[in-house]
Amino acid sequence: MLSDCLTGIRVLDLSQYLPGPFATQLLGDLGAEVLKVEPPAGDPMRSFILADGDGVSPFYKQVNAGKAVVELDLKTPQGRESLTELVRVADVLLESYRPGVLERLGFGRERLEQLNSSLIHCALSGFGQSGPCRERAGHDLTYLAMSGMLSLTGTEQTPVIPFPPICDYAAGKQAATTILAALLRRGRTSRGAFIDVSLFEMALSWQSFGLTAAGRPGEAFGRGRDLLTGGAACYNIYRTADDRFVALGAIEEKFWQRFCETVERPEWIGRQQQPLPQTGLIGEVAALFAGERLAHWRSMFAEVDCCFEPVLEQHEVPGHPHVRQRGLVQTHPRERRTEALFPAWVDGRPPQPRRPLEQVTAAEALRLWGG
Repeated sequence: MLSDCLTGIRVLDLSQYLPGPFATQLLGDLGAEVLKVEPPAGDPMRSFILADGDGVSPFYKQVNAGKAVVELDLKTPQGRESLTELVRVADVLLESYRPGVLERLGFGRERLEQLNSSLIHCALSGFGQSGPCRERAGHDLTYLAMSGMLSLTGTEQTPVIPFPPICDYAAGKQAATTILAALLRRGRTSRGAFIDVSLFEMALSWQSFGLTAAGRPGEAFGRGRDLLTGGAACYNIYRTADDRFVALGAIEEKFWQRFCETVERPEWIGRQQQPLPQTGLIGEVAALFAGERLAHWRSMFAEVDCCFEPVLEQHEVPGHPHVRQRGLVQTHPRERRTEALFPAWVDGRPPQPRRPLEQVTAAEALRLWGG
């Protein structure tokens, strides 16, 4: 079972929006007890984009499912005292303030170490706790821009905005991974940790291929020019006659050969290694796919092993046979809400559904944690 891996671990979540709450939800999925601390106005995510009948965003409910939520005003002595007692008995504290804010609230590094020397404190921010950009505002799109990722994502004409927000989810997972490593070290040494995770640096950490190519004269990658950026016919996205799309990822020669044989274009087989960008060959393959509806191609490639998949619309994903069999998605028809679960099976068992978030008082939170 996933839910007994972190039994007994107490996590204080002082973060808002998506990256931090996603990180602590992962820890909760693994069995940690997560208490989310919010200011009197609540997490701004409560009113993000959509709203249920109670006025609360389903996105907020999803990323905080499985947690207890407590309201504390850290600008008041009473709120700070409650947090002090919770910190004393917590194993992990994750926050997403800008650098310096937590210290101004009275919970800087020295203070936290005095309260709980074995505490694992993870600060999740846009640009990290040091450096010239440490206090700069940003969102997913701007972090991707600064990391160089956007320069290679999209068409030859323009970069595109990825969805969902890559840095938010990736940085949340990075925070959770590093917290788990710190917990393992604490089990050996009893030492706490201070973890500094940056959304921008998370995006940057994925750029090794592009950075290496950029450092070689004449070999820099470009949108629509290279094998993985849209310059190859065997690795591309094509439009069908009914304005749907298919994805072809036949990089290996055997997959490309099977694709060509299936569509009865054996003359294409030897053209896979043509110089990039393969504008002519891409155009020929595009014309082929544009001649039939998606259903035709879906049927044709149903049993062909060549890295071909229809581009599914969001509403089609939960009903996919693989998604259903693996138990990867939980639907709440009454609430018109669908959420993806923890993406792993443990000991032959699928991920378990999450409990709805629970609102608790400060007194209940302290009693729950024995503070």
